Amino acid sequence: MPWIFEIEQEAFSPPWTHGSILSEIYNADSFFAVARESDVVLGFVILRRLVDVGELLQIAVREDVRRSGVADLLLDAALGFVRENGLASVSLEVRKSNDAAISLYVKHGFKPTRQRKDYYAEPLEDAVEMARGSIWN
Repeated sequence: MPWIFEIEQEAFSPPWTHGSILSEIYNADSFFAVARESDVVLGFVILRRLVDVGELLQIAVREDVRRSGVADLLLDAALGFVRENGLASVSLEVRKSNDAAISLYVKHGFKPTRQRKDYYAEPLEDAVEMARGSIWN
């Protein structure tokens, strides 16, 4: 699975550790999906089920294929898991400056719920918390 760690390093600052990623992938309450073309992995998504809600932990796409619809496919897969498991809502945190990700989430029905001061490190930055309820619509 080195491709996951390569995409992780490219997409996030600071990136998760190998152990943290593997822990989520193998967690019975987590959903993990990969987008690929032939043998090339383009991106991945990790969502955790917490009783009756979901938390989108990561969605990452290789830099050279961003803005090509891969993130849409991954997010659709995660929302499908949420629907299939009867979860009432799904939430996430995103860097305040990540306009591309915020636009993706808004496009998929997420709404900002609050701002979290100094949530991210390296660099220090606020997070926008977003949520989507009534996901059957």
